[in-house]
Amino acid sequence: MTHTSVPILGVNLGHKGFLAELAPEDTKLILKAAKGDFRPISRMMLDVSLVRDGEIVYSDSALNEAVVCGTAATIQITAYGDDSKIIDYKGDGIILATPTGSTAYSLSAGGSLVEPTAENILVTPICAHDISARPFVLAPDRLVTVKADGRGKRPIWLSVDGGELIPIKAEDELRVQKSKNRAVTAHVSSKSFYDIAFEKLGEKL
Repeated sequence: MTHTSVPILGVNLGHKGFLAELAPEDTKLILKAAKGDFRPISRMMLDVSLVRDGEIVYSDSALNEAVVCGTAATIQITAYGDDSKIIDYKGDGIILATPTGSTAYSLSAGGSLVEPTAENILVTPICAHDISARPFVLAPDRLVTVKADGRGKRPIWLSVDGGELIPIKAEDELRVQKSKNRAVTAHVSSKSFYDIAFEKLGEKL
């Protein structure tokens, strides 16, 4: 995601849309925002780097999450916080999310709901074949490192904010840390994060 200091105001035209707090019937509030009548909310982002043989071969910034996953097969995932091992398991993949991304893919995979103004890195296993592999909420200053092993024949992919699939090789290392970039959203409704969360989680598709 490209960093911008211009506030983002989202209108939900899909299903849940936590980041887009306005529904189509609320579009009148766009004019309110255009006049400067809104509350800016600064949101943490993540810097994502894929390292191969000591060199960065891919980098991006994420507002929601970075995902490492296999293709119709389980993969071995090991994640570290700084130099300490956090989890080591076999499963479908792993999600490294921001508080903003806590209501997206991470939530569907069993991760915690986190206020969007919080400063945390969320580590959420995807369909782990290990009962001890649980979601973690880490301090923002951690360097999270992920290694994935498909046993040589199983393709592994990286996707940042649902973007293109980047192939990961056996010896690659994914590094994720808090970004200096911030995303700013415009809050114009009277609803709190909790109001929106309970409302959207109670909706039927």
